[in-house]
Amino acid sequence: AVKVLRTLRNHWKKTTFGVCTLSWGGHWLYGKHCDNLLRRAACQEAQAFGNQLIPSSMPLKKATVFLNPAACKGKARSLFEKNAAPILHLSGLDVTVVKTDYEGQAKKLLEVMENTDLIIIAGGDGTIQEVLQELSDANVNLLPSCVQAVFSKIPIGFIPLGKTCTLSHTLYPESTNQVQHITNATLAILKGETVPLDVLQIKGEKEQPVFAVIGLRWGSYRDAGVKVSKYWYLGPLKTKAAHFFSMFKEWPQKHEADLMYLGPTERPPEEPEEKPSRPPLYVRLYRRLRLYWASRPKEIPQEVTPEDWEELKLSTIELSIATRNRRLDLTRTEDFMDICIEAETVSKGQFVNRGSQKMRDPHVCPEGSQCIQASRCILQLPEGTEGSFGIDNEEYEAMPVEVKLLPRKLRFFCDPRMREQMLHAAVQ
Repeated sequence: AVKVLRTLRNHWKKTTFGVCTLSWGGHWLYGKHCDNLLRRAACQEAQAFGNQLIPSSMPLKKATVFLNPAACKGKARSLFEKNAAPILHLSGLDVTVVKTDYEGQAKKLLEVMENTDLIIIAGGDGTIQEVLQELSDANVNLLPSCVQAVFSKIPIGFIPLGKTCTLSHTLYPESTNQVQHITNATLAILKGETVPLDVLQIKGEKEQPVFAVIGLRWGSYRDAGVKVSKYWYLGPLKTKAAHFFSMFKEWPQKHEADLMYLGPTERPPEEPEEKPSRPPLYVRLYRRLRLYWASRPKEIPQEVTPEDWEELKLSTIELSIATRNRRLDLTRTEDFMDICIEAETVSKGQFVNRGSQKMRDPHVCPEGSQCIQASRCILQLPEGTEGSFGIDNEEYEAMPVEVKLLPRKLRFFCDPRMREQMLHAAVQ
């Protein structure tokens, strides 16, 4: 023992390196073991769904998974196959996986969408935006309106595999363990609880509309945020460095535009999921004839109430137009989106500190900002305006746009615990 201690003391550098290596290796192996336990528990829970008996005449539920292999720096496919795919197959679903690795897939998407019971998007914010865009293009170009309405009622599941997964904070409990976060999201799809989410339709002068479930950003914080990865070599200081160096380009940074908007709209009562049975033919004919004769004398043209547009000239360091999906309120009586116009009078120190905060919550509205609730807005930019919009963390050329709120347009699967928290918070 004395000889061993003397050897360790004489080679203390190698000893220190060996101890550190063994400690790191032990911690890594323990983490892998814990991940395997989480996967096993999730698979056992999914097996309970797969063991449920169904009538022989009832077909298996079909699930279409849109997987983005490029998400999470190319690790998304491996993450999906290890953590989510076994759960889906054990649950008894008939799973079809479509990889979103190239553009212009509208026709292919339609082929698998015609007979699907639920959609699962596996990726990040950009994958959600891409899939909604492809489905929208397919609906507009290739489908009659009666079929388009059916697609908006298909429930959507989201498996967070990307670098930015903003929507997962609303739908699932927070977790620092990636495996647990993915398995919780997959199990939530099997449990069947859904919440309605709003969608923003963003339309330029000539382009096809773009759809967003989070929102649009235009300004200096967004421009600096996209350059953070260029300063990777600065480690934890890269965010502050990106915002600090962006100030050398121009200061103070202003973004000027004209904004027109309409106020919130009253939320109509939610339609029942199950429609009443169709009445007999003679009853329907009688109702139509009665409605026709009752409406004949009243063919007086009614005056259309003009829409009450508000106009505003703005000069801001950043403008954001966001849905309420991040702070979902299931009991609110009005539908609106949040428009945040941030004051341009900020110091350089505030700009750097606030930029770090916006990397964590991009649509946070700081104190001193002008907040507007609107159901529709038109953003007019001065001629020659350069720069880019960030729409659900995807970059688009800045141009005049009309943003329209489509309330409760899509239904997303969520963890039952999160839905319970939303209802409990609303009651309080």
